[in-house]
Amino acid sequence: MNPIIKNILAIIAGWLVGSVINLSLVRTGHTLIPIEGIDPNNMDDLAAALPNLGFEYFIFPFLAHAIGTLSGAIIAGLIAVNHKMKFSLAIGGLFLLGGIMVNFMLPGPVWFTITDIVIAYIPMAWIGGKIAEKISMNNRLKL
Repeated sequence: MNPIIKNILAIIAGWLVGSVINLSLVRTGHTLIPIEGIDPNNMDDLAAALPNLGFEYFIFPFLAHAIGTLSGAIIAGLIAVNHKMKFSLAIGGLFLLGGIMVNFMLPGPVWFTITDIVIAYIPMAWIGGKIAEKISMNNRLKL
């Protein structure tokens, strides 16, 4: 397969897998720790409730952002033909932009916004890139 096409597919697949995991964890959080009287699909109600919620309501959103980014970065790094870390970090950048947008649309507590922006995206993408590089190196050594 053409390396350029494969690298484009790396970004698409990383973004898609990471997004599915992110959405699944957010929905799981709403199921396990529901916000009483709030429809989690209604952005206005959610935005009004977020500043008053306790720590426990932010566990799943953080995990969704971090694990979604990590898994997407691993997938992108594994598929990319070369510059695996750069492709993993690109996924982190995409998810970071999404995270910044969501934090403006649904402003939560400042502590969560800072933790989410600083830890959940670029560091997780870097870890994902390292994992992808290690897996790729091990596979090359076996051949």
